[in-house]
Amino acid sequence: MNFTLRPAKIEDSPAIYDLIIEGHINPTGLDWRRFILAVTPEGEAIGCGQIKPHRDGSQELASIAVTPAWQGKGVARAIIEHLIDGVDSPLYLMCVSTMGSMYEKFGFRGLNEEEMPKYFRRVSKLAGFIEPLRKEGQTLLVMGRE
Repeated sequence: MNFTLRPAKIEDSPAIYDLIIEGHINPTGLDWRRFILAVTPEGEAIGCGQIKPHRDGSQELASIAVTPAWQGKGVARAIIEHLIDGVDSPLYLMCVSTMGSMYEKFGFRGLNEEEMPKYFRRVSKLAGFIEPLRKEGQTLLVMGRE
């Protein structure tokens, strides 16, 4: 493992934004204070993730992004394991349907609408209108972990 994990600092905000954009993730609601960064010994940010709280009290594993040169090298796994280690309450996430099997390795499972907190039910309904997902034959998958 040629990287370390650390809490983000305010000066990491541009790097977090760049990782999120590079990962094709929605950049709204980014708050550096919630992020963990994976960094090289030289200090380069190569991955990030956060636990994002929602108004309905639910918490989301979100914004998991790894720069392409570091994908497949355990960076996302390290970030996810670190983030879920610190959460004692139910945790949720949203991903494209093809990513579901990756998150199952961490104890997440797909949820039906009745099992979803209010925030995720609302987003799930809206996701049916997202053109890029429909064109690629994918759906939005909401997953939960107790």
